[in-house]
Amino acid sequence: MWHVYILECSDDSFYVGRADNLQSRLLRHNEGRGAKHTVRRRPVKLVWQEAHETKESAVKCEKQIKGWTKAKKKALVEGNIEVLCTLAKCKTASGRAFAKKQL
Repeated sequence: MWHVYILECSDDSFYVGRADNLQSRLLRHNEGRGAKHTVRRRPVKLVWQEAHETKESAVKCEKQIKGWTKAKKKALVEGNIEVLCTLAKCKTASGRAFAKKQL
């Protein structure tokens, strides 16, 4: 079983990753042995995760979420599907303004 996860860092940034042992990976992040992004932004806390049957599925999901804006990641973490759907459609200046308001 693989997991895609989002960590909230001490500077309020998000880190998106994948792991086959989520608890071990979270421990490594908080020990400073995780990723470059999290080393100087500890402590980190797990705010979202999703299980995947295969590594390929987890990689695909991780790449998709990494390409999202912070507002979109925040909507996912908060379980705000309505905002997530709206942000998924925003390609215009007014849509980007809406996204900034969500932060």
